[in-house]
Amino acid sequence: MGTNVVEREADQNSSERPRSARGRLAQPGFRRAALIGLIVLVAAAVGVWYYLNGRVSTDDAEVNGDITPIASKIYGTVNQVLFQEYDHVQAGQVLLRIDPRDYQAKVAQAEAALALAQAQARAAQVAVPLAQGTTRSAIEAAQAELSAAQAAYQQAVLGYQNASTAGLSYAQAQVSKNQANSHKAQADLARMKPLVAKAEISRQQYDAYLAAAQSSASELKASQERLSEAQKQAQIDQAAMTAAKAQVAAAQARLDEARANSRRVPMRSADAVSANANVAQAKANLQAAKLDLSYATIVAPTEGVISSKNVQPGQIVQPGQSLFAIVPLKDVWVRANFKETQLAKVRPGERAEVHVDMYDESFPGRVVALSGATGARMSLLPPENATGNFVKVVQRIPVKIVLDPIAPGKAVLRPGMNVEATIFTR
Repeated sequence: MGTNVVEREADQNSSERPRSARGRLAQPGFRRAALIGLIVLVAAAVGVWYYLNGRVSTDDAEVNGDITPIASKIYGTVNQVLFQEYDHVQAGQVLLRIDPRDYQAKVAQAEAALALAQAQARAAQVAVPLAQGTTRSAIEAAQAELSAAQAAYQQAVLGYQNASTAGLSYAQAQVSKNQANSHKAQADLARMKPLVAKAEISRQQYDAYLAAAQSSASELKASQERLSEAQKQAQIDQAAMTAAKAQVAAAQARLDEARANSRRVPMRSADAVSANANVAQAKANLQAAKLDLSYATIVAPTEGVISSKNVQPGQIVQPGQSLFAIVPLKDVWVRANFKETQLAKVRPGERAEVHVDMYDESFPGRVVALSGATGARMSLLPPENATGNFVKVVQRIPVKIVLDPIAPGKAVLRPGMNVEATIFTR
């Protein structure tokens, strides 16, 4: 009996609930509220769709920057380290000094070598006009000497010809004439001698014949002596002609030698060019020595924060050895790795937004460029899909986003920070 009562009450309650629901739906206010709620829900759904359809986002993004590794360019002992780990440094600030004494000595050697090369170059340059002037003077003197020797030779030839022809012939003619006169005088004297003995002629006449014979004999002897002198003079003139000819040959040889020496002028010019080249080489060596000396002082090439400090005073460093790195804090950007399916409408220049968890704030920016390949393809060991067990995986393509200038003191973005990037495609 109790069970029946419970069943009747349950049936009564179930019949009352539908009537109550139908009553609420029949109320105009309830229907109006439900309609408004449905409209709001549809509008919210449309708004969400519109909001998400005009942007693409990824949390696979990080702050990036041009980290500058600093290495030693020379071998040496570190004298001073003028910074600490995480110090903020300015561009041009001196950070480290290496013992410069070895390189100062090399600079001094290079300067001395340059001074020597410059002195040799000046001497070589002076030698060129000197050689030209000396050679020209030697040629002119040799030509003048040759002309004088040739003139002397011509004069000697004429003298020899005169002595061997006219003078010698005249002397021989005089000897022949005086021989005839002497022979006649001797013959007359011989004929007169018997006559004077017989007193057929006077003694005075005989003495006249005797004087004539002696005079003709004296003239003969004198003409013979003159002939001998003429012959000797001819020999002397011949010797002088030979000597003059030898002088001509010697003068011609000196002229040839002077002309041959003129060929040394190009050699002196070549020496001057070589000396100038030595000067250029010495200057280059000096510049290299000074450059090595300048490497003994390491300055910050850019503004940033010191990181990865790996050097201490007294340490011996080698060329190319990494010492520390400078991390920029101003010139940074965001590298966002978007899925390839998200980038169909992304173009350089589109507006972007980066949310930084550290500050719980978003910063505006612009898309600068899209990578030419996916991140997997640019990895150290890119995947090889020709093995037969290929599985299609959505790849990610890096996108470079440059942020708008951030007010000083508002935020500092450091390379390596994880951020969320959003690109507005319309």
